[in-house]
Amino acid sequence: MKLSTRDANAYFKRPDTSAAGCLIFGDDAMRVALKRQDLMAALLGENAEEEMRLTRMAGAELRSDPAILLDAVKAVGFFPGPRAVLVDGATDGLSKVFAAAFADWVAGDAQIVATAGRLTAKSALRKVFEGSKQAYAAAIYDDPPGRAEIEDWLKEAGITATDPNAMGDLEALARSLGPADLRQTIEKLGLYKRGDATPVSPADIEATAPLTRDAELDDILHATAEAETGAIGPILIRLSQQGVAPVTLCISALRHFRALHMAASHPNGAAAGLQAMRPPVFGPRRDRMARQAGRWGRDALETALSMLVDTDLTLRSGGAAPQMAVMERTLIRLAMLPGRGGRR
Repeated sequence: MKLSTRDANAYFKRPDTSAAGCLIFGDDAMRVALKRQDLMAALLGENAEEEMRLTRMAGAELRSDPAILLDAVKAVGFFPGPRAVLVDGATDGLSKVFAAAFADWVAGDAQIVATAGRLTAKSALRKVFEGSKQAYAAAIYDDPPGRAEIEDWLKEAGITATDPNAMGDLEALARSLGPADLRQTIEKLGLYKRGDATPVSPADIEATAPLTRDAELDDILHATAEAETGAIGPILIRLSQQGVAPVTLCISALRHFRALHMAASHPNGAAAGLQAMRPPVFGPRRDRMARQAGRWGRDALETALSMLVDTDLTLRSGGAAPQMAVMERTLIRLAMLPGRGGRR
């Protein structure tokens, strides 16, 4: 039987224990693996492998010895409880093997769970599972996890209350991260909120999201965008001591000011523009950058980007001027730019 996306998600949480098996297939191997993990946990419960109630085999192994599938399905376990045979990497060439196993399957035998990559509508393997009245087939698409799936993961992580804005941030994060990374982030969020009964906030999302930015770099970029000229020199000294190259700093500044320009140009406002980015900007950092974008305005930000591009070319040209001094001069000029009406 063919499962729709909605029916498949429900099935993975509450599988039909009287069925002979299920095929899970899709382009993204990680998404398929996550659904397989959910199904096996719901079907077998805990300690399945330790109690020898789960038999694993690869598609290649089954091709070389087709009889091992039915042998594993019919085997009697030492421990009570449901049993399953997992076949990873199934292909159309194994369709007759699965068809024969279903023909001999009876209640009490181990369930057959198979995973596969992309399968067309004409796939022989799909037809075996979809055409059987005692088996299921579920296609896993590359759509980002929806709100219902995110809420399920939050419950699994022990999170019962989420601020509406934080849920919006998680949905935005789902569009930029893979499902495995998102699920890991939510698990980390659960640990972060352990013992804290307050609803998850955008600040909590920011604290646990997998962001790849350096705190010192953030400090100098914010200082520049907020006209804190006196802070630029000391931060630059620390960055230089850490071995940060002027070109790296210039690239980071370009990225930051491009984000501000995109925010300032967004028709629904700076905050919406920052959340629409990939990856999106969250929580207090988003609010801070939205204020920066509003202070600068689109025209001044275009001037700032032009200055940074010129500086990047100067740094890469190998001139005689000290590169960190060139970068410091540009940052100070940038910090003073909005107050001069955007004039260079």
